[in-house]
Amino acid sequence: MNYQVNEKGFYGEFGGAFIPEMLYPNVEELRLQYLEIIQTESFQSEFQQLLKDYVGRPTPLYFAERLSAKYNTKIYLKREDLCHTGAHKINNTIGQILLAKRLGKTRIIAETGAGQHGVATATVCALMGLQCVVYMGEIDIKRQAPNVARMKMLGAEVRPATSGSKTLKDATNEAIRDWINNPIDTYYIIGSVVGPHPYPDMVARFQSIISEEIKKQLVEKEDREKPDYVIACVGGGSNAAGAFYHFLEEENVKLIAVEAAGKGINSGESAATSVLGKTGIIHGSKTLLMQSEDGQITEPYSISAGLDYPGVGPLHAHLFESKRAEFLAITDDEAMTAGLQLCKTEGIIPAIESSHALAVLNQKKFNENDIVVINLSGRGDKDLNTYISYFEL
Repeated sequence: MNYQVNEKGFYGEFGGAFIPEMLYPNVEELRLQYLEIIQTESFQSEFQQLLKDYVGRPTPLYFAERLSAKYNTKIYLKREDLCHTGAHKINNTIGQILLAKRLGKTRIIAETGAGQHGVATATVCALMGLQCVVYMGEIDIKRQAPNVARMKMLGAEVRPATSGSKTLKDATNEAIRDWINNPIDTYYIIGSVVGPHPYPDMVARFQSIISEEIKKQLVEKEDREKPDYVIACVGGGSNAAGAFYHFLEEENVKLIAVEAAGKGINSGESAATSVLGKTGIIHGSKTLLMQSEDGQITEPYSISAGLDYPGVGPLHAHLFESKRAEFLAITDDEAMTAGLQLCKTEGIIPAIESSHALAVLNQKKFNENDIVVINLSGRGDKDLNTYISYFEL
């Protein structure tokens, strides 16, 4: 089974570029040039230097001793929360801003849900001196106020998406409309492994530094480069794509993708795409998608702003359909409990997105000698208000 994208932009039956004619020149320009540019020595030299000196890579692979004792297995946390800006998102934005500059673009647009991608985009735009516009759902703006403030301090303009559910899906719609209207000078930095080809492949490549480092760090710590399990949360799926990337062909490494069940898979307030979705088109890509009988997109829900997306990236749809990855769904309550547990056992406040991955420890039984790597995709500072409200702190 092949888990890489083919020359037409498909993972199995998923992927492609289903885009309106007006968007074709933008996407085609990117498709024709992205591999040639990012594989040059000058690009890789600048990219790797910025990941090291600006982002702070490699991030630690931390052995969670007390958590391991509690679950009687060996648990490592890949500390993407320690990246500059507080999440894995900047791995991708560094790569895409360098690509945008080489394409001669002077204006950057982006969408964001939890605000982490928006902050990461505003950060690299400030670093490179480029204009930045970030689209964000009106509801997400209210529940992620600290990240909105960060984006503004970094010089970005935050434009609210006021249509539909006023969350990530609608922010993405607004960003695509902007790109159609500004094809010459504008580059769209997509934050996840979603959208038309080549975005899913490009974002996965930039995030693959996560699994590349895990392999090297496990050799140092365990004298082996393959864990038994890699666990990561999935909204669109960028952090999971990065954590899985170098293990995709290693069938003895079990991959677990964790979706948001919200208030329960069958509650009507969920984002468990693998259970509730069927094949459809969203944001230019064929993938698994939550939709009504007549094909209208179902509004997703999660307490986590980064996971309430009604689809998954086409790579993840392929991993689900091929059964290469196991998909689990975690409720709001289970995620919040797991997040608080990490605070009290390891002294780490995780993003609520990452807490969904941590909650798998209460669903699956691992062997004593299993090596379980959980990708801690972001820190929980941005979620303090939600934690305070939920636990009445």
